[in-house]
Formats: sequence, structure tokens, C-alpha cells
Amino acid sequence: MDRTDRRLLSLVERDGRASFAEIAEQAGMSKTACWNRLQALERAGLVRGYGARLDRERLGFSITAFVSVTIDLGRHDDFERAVVAVPAVLDCHTTAGEFDYLLRVVARDVSALDDLLRTQLGPLPGVRSFSTRICLKTIVEQRPLMDAL
Repeated sequence: MDRTDRRLLSLVERDGRASFAEIAEQAGMSKTACWNRLQALERAGLVRGYGARLDRERLGFSITAFVSVTIDLGRHDDFERAVVAVPAVLDCHTTAGEFDYLLRVVARDVSALDDLLRTQLGPLPGVRSFSTRICLKTIVEQRPLMDAL
């Protein structure tokens, strides 16, 4: 991956709706060269998809919470298969340390969060315990990955 590839990735990450003409102009290259390079980056798996970032609060989700989950030994596969079916779970990460998974979830309000924890997450296969932290304010969210390079 060279400097041009990094520039193209940065441009499409910031605005996935931009046309090839707009991206090419900003990158200082022809539309055809831009399209070919982006196609190669997609084939290489560097671009996994394009999408819009939605405003969760305007959509009625006033609560974001992080749930640390501890699983019984030997139940990780069962848990992982089941957690993907819970729509309120936006992210699920395995972790090293005092718990096994970290989930980022959304809920309409505290009552809905309580219901999510009791009726959807608690009964998942292998859940031994969980701890929830409610987010009070988001400082940085979905920062462009290319900024980290």
C-alpha cells in the first residue's frame, strides 16, 4: 500500500458517498486510475463496505452502555453464536483480563436497558456474570481509521 492508496482510503472513509470523479479530483488523479485503485483496495479487503453514520439519539436511543461479560468455560462459541442475534448489541469484542467480552449496546431508556440486560443478554448461553457501565457523554466516536496511520 503506497501513499496514493492511503490517500484514497482516507477520502472514501471520510465520505463514502463521494463520486469517483470527486475522489479522483481530491487525490489528483484520473477517474479511471482512481476507480482501478479503489477496486484493487476493495478486492484486497481493505474496504469492507460503505455506509452512513446515523444519529442514535434522534432515532430514539438515548442510552449507550458498555457491558462486560464473563462466560463459563467451554461456552464461548455458544455465546458468540447467540449474541449476534441481539439487535441492540452494536459491537462485541473478546477481551483479555477480568472479563471475556465487551459489548456496546443501545437502548431507548433505562427501563429498556434493564429489559435488555435481564431478558436478552443475561439468558445468553454461558453467561456467568456481567457488569454494565452507562455512557454519559461520547467524546470521540468512529474516528477515521486512516487518522491512526
